[in-house]
Amino acid sequence: MAHSIALERLAGLFEAAPLAVLTGAGISTDSGIPDYRGAGAPPRTPMSISQFMEDPAYRRRFWAGARVGALRAAGVAPNAGHLALARFEAAGLTNGVITQNVDNLHRRAGSRSVVELHGNGSVIRCVEHDHRFTRDQVLGWFDELNPGFAARNDAAEIAPDGDAIVSGTDSVETPTCPECGSILRPDVVYFGELVPKPVFETAESLVASAGGLVLIGTSLAVNTGIRLVHRAQLRGIPIAVINRGPTAIDARKSVSMRIDAGAAETLEQLEQILR
Repeated sequence: MAHSIALERLAGLFEAAPLAVLTGAGISTDSGIPDYRGAGAPPRTPMSISQFMEDPAYRRRFWAGARVGALRAAGVAPNAGHLALARFEAAGLTNGVITQNVDNLHRRAGSRSVVELHGNGSVIRCVEHDHRFTRDQVLGWFDELNPGFAARNDAAEIAPDGDAIVSGTDSVETPTCPECGSILRPDVVYFGELVPKPVFETAESLVASAGGLVLIGTSLAVNTGIRLVHRAQLRGIPIAVINRGPTAIDARKSVSMRIDAGAAETLEQLEQILR
């Protein structure tokens, strides 16, 4: 009963539509992507950009893990939560999605206005001249350089970032930019880097034009999300939280409502009410 009342109250916030939405890893767990910080997730240290740039052995492990992980990711697709948010935007109930995820699932679900705070893992760029390629292209080059490697390691454990935990990478050859020969890296924000200013400003603009902010599947352990919450607080708009497990703002008076449940199931139920 309490859950139903909370859903009705959440639906009531949409009277102030459009609302802004901030999503985190919790919305993608139902698509089979593990969560770094969710309940039961093993402790892991995020990759730093200094490790990636300064340690060739680290880059070998990274690309080997990315290639093997791609075998498992082939079946990953947007779930009911992603699809519901795309329909909310199409109906004018939200003004788009701000996401901390790099999995590209919001775009694949049909969301048109997507602000990717931490970039997009399906895009690879070179560090010298910003030449850009798709992840599939670069992984194809990995296969050409390391024939049979992916097949030999297809049973490796998959980490929360979607890549595999592989060993025996000392002889791995890493792909480089075919245009200039420089290091290739995913177009994402790693530990030790900052969200690009224009990206954050676009996210701010969505919050500034919204009648409320809904936080979905995020524990708000990342400072960028907290900054957006502050912008909403300064405007005095309602803030709702949908997350399985605690978040960094649960005790704040500015939180209008809190639903402790899975993102996809809650958004499905919310959509039924809003129809």
